[in-house]
Amino acid sequence: MRFDFDTFYIEPIQIQDAWNICNFVTANEDRLKRYFPKTLEQNLTPDLSKIFADKKVKQFKLKQEFLFTIKENQTNNLIGLIYLKSLDWGKKQGEFAYCVHYEFEGKGITSQAIKILSEFAFETVGLESIQIIVYKTNYGSVKVAENCNFTWIKTLEKEHTPPGEAPMDMELYELYKEIE
Repeated sequence: MRFDFDTFYIEPIQIQDAWNICNFVTANEDRLKRYFPKTLEQNLTPDLSKIFADKKVKQFKLKQEFLFTIKENQTNNLIGLIYLKSLDWGKKQGEFAYCVHYEFEGKGITSQAIKILSEFAFETVGLESIQIIVYKTNYGSVKVAENCNFTWIKTLEKEHTPPGEAPMDMELYELYKEIE
């Protein structure tokens, strides 16, 4: 499975992505430590990344969590990660979490990828709603939610606690499968 758009492509995580994920997280450590502390700590060395990639490949196959990579067509460099996580099969609901390399921020790449993966989540995975939970001043993530037609639902009080910080209120956005 591979989704191409512009000069990029999205595909499910593979074991051979471990080294690239390690490089990605270390290059973006400052950006990831607040909202993706677990991904960061699980990928600080190539050995840790191998364990992480192996686990995520298994979770993908078991439909427990779907982790996708965004890569450049020409170089195959990993420039972003998108999780489809917090799957609730009873509610047919999941949540997107995403991060993009600092050099590719603000170019609309994440918005395009979320649009493609929303369709995948509805049509292939069978979800009926998808959430995005963001901090109100994380303007890039708010813009992704808005660009992809997610609707602001409410503020979730003390939803996320970054390492060494007080709990933060987060904004909940949702997208629903269109009924035909």
